[in-house]
Amino acid sequence: MEANGPSNNFRGRNENRKGFRCRLDVGHHLKRHHGRGRKRQKIWPHLRRIFNAIEWFFTILFTIEYILRLVSVKKPLRYAFSFFGIVDFLAIIPTYLSLFIPGLHYLLTIRILRLLRVFRVLKLSEYINEAQLLRRALVASSRKIGVFLLAVVSLVTVIGSIMYVIEGEKNGFANIPISIYWAVVTITTVGYGDVSPQTPLGQFFASIVMILGYGIIAVPTGIVTVELSKAVGSIPTLHCQNCNQEGHNADAVYCKYCGEKLLV
Repeated sequence: MEANGPSNNFRGRNENRKGFRCRLDVGHHLKRHHGRGRKRQKIWPHLRRIFNAIEWFFTILFTIEYILRLVSVKKPLRYAFSFFGIVDFLAIIPTYLSLFIPGLHYLLTIRILRLLRVFRVLKLSEYINEAQLLRRALVASSRKIGVFLLAVVSLVTVIGSIMYVIEGEKNGFANIPISIYWAVVTITTVGYGDVSPQTPLGQFFASIVMILGYGIIAVPTGIVTVELSKAVGSIPTLHCQNCNQEGHNADAVYCKYCGEKLLV
């Protein structure tokens, strides 16, 4: 027992040193973390004041612009209730209302809609025409897409019910709505993995559903593509009498190939 005494004392001192070092490291880490927290607490109020000043600057600027538009147009009410008039109004009113009703400043993101004015300011009419072309294609294919979505809803309901019968509650398919949720996730090829089949028959059936999902994704793409091609083919183009070239813009005056004046 006496022979082991010095060894035990040395071991105890070594453990005390390690514990002391560990406490020093933890204290140093906490001190650094506390210092960073103080710096953040000092920076954030300053940044908040800057952003508030920027917000009020643009709000006042947009307010002056909105008032000048109402004064300069011939029909102020018509502009006020137009799309861009409503966007301009909604872009400025949340800032003023936030002084009385807290939480309305989150509606300031609607100002992103003001970027639509870029197309009017820069006179990028070709982009507006392309947007109208896409809109016509979507409207023309809306019924087909509606029927397709109804068929998909019916299909996932049937698939979910079959999977509920195959797997059952013991494998995570507690009820039919959860099974339908699994069918939607699987047929759209998302595959979260929170619910998955465990039996060989269920896994085989899930493989068929996954392969079926790739074919289903291609259907609406083909529908919109066909309608888009029809819309492009229906656009009237001017014909040059001199070089017999087509493909001119609707507002073109001269041929872009030979320079001859176009006859409307």
